[in-house]
Amino acid sequence: MAALGWQVSAWHRLIPLTWSLIARQTAQLGEQKRTTALLLRKLTTVSSGGGLGESPFVEPQKCAQEPEHRTGLTQCLLEKQRTAVERGKIVISLLDMGFSDVHVNELLSIQPGTHPQQLLDIISELILLGLNPEPVCVAFKRSPQLLKLPIVQMKKRSSYLRKLGLGGGKLKRVLYCCPEIFTMRQRDIEIIVGVLKEKCLFTVKQVTEILHRCPCVLREDPGELEYKFQYAYFRMGINHVDVVKTDFLQYSMTKTKERHVFLERLGRYQTPDKKGQTLVPNPLLKDILRVSEAEFLAKTACSSAEEFEVFKKLLAREEEESEGRMADDESLEEEEEGEEREP
Repeated sequence: MAALGWQVSAWHRLIPLTWSLIARQTAQLGEQKRTTALLLRKLTTVSSGGGLGESPFVEPQKCAQEPEHRTGLTQCLLEKQRTAVERGKIVISLLDMGFSDVHVNELLSIQPGTHPQQLLDIISELILLGLNPEPVCVAFKRSPQLLKLPIVQMKKRSSYLRKLGLGGGKLKRVLYCCPEIFTMRQRDIEIIVGVLKEKCLFTVKQVTEILHRCPCVLREDPGELEYKFQYAYFRMGINHVDVVKTDFLQYSMTKTKERHVFLERLGRYQTPDKKGQTLVPNPLLKDILRVSEAEFLAKTACSSAEEFEVFKKLLAREEEESEGRMADDESLEEEEEGEEREP
């Protein structure tokens, strides 16, 4: 009986210990669940582009109560995955076109926000025009806004350039000197082409050659372009063929006039008569315009730099006085017309 009493007493003493142990184990289990939830949350943040230590603690119960949050996160991950897949396809397509890894990286970094398919469509149009990868990359570097062009506009402009005869190697030079040929208004291009054809009377083939050899004419004011040709034709006696061959239209009017008039006053250049004859042999245009100023003075003009500088100042003053007289004459004519209209 005494032994039984001791066992009952011992059993009563074990009850508190047992419940205490169960409580501690339950607390540890809850802590493990919270730790697991935290780790899962952090891993989800890392997979979506965040840092491992950036995510705040979120209870599993709270996540279960926010299905929209989980749906938005899933959609974001799917969208990023889709973009990565599309980018990979574009890279493969560009490599198949002949672009190097360096070219591909350059193209993808010019306008990072450009959709990969938009980039591929624009590049494909340039390749169809006969361009090689290198000039395509140069064009995009010089004019990144090309990547923002609607593909419909790009196709129309490509078709128009083909009609002008600008394709393949010819377009390469045009894009290098004037990459905005794809972004400028077509009406502006048509006006320049119209001046060359109708005002200057160049043939269709000669117009193509001018646009290829001197694409800077696309930036010219139409009136100034016409005046430049008239100066070459009437003052210097240069015919249409020589204007094209010598790339005359690419030189500024100031440079042309300074060197031409300087040679005239030195007696080293004469305007040909109706038969194309002169009393003195005129120097070749390449020796007048294509050479540096030092070479022009030493070999063509046979004069000093000081004399040429004085002449340029005098010529500039003459131009100003001439423009002033023309303005006075115009105002006088307007006054006379106004007086004639008065009763």
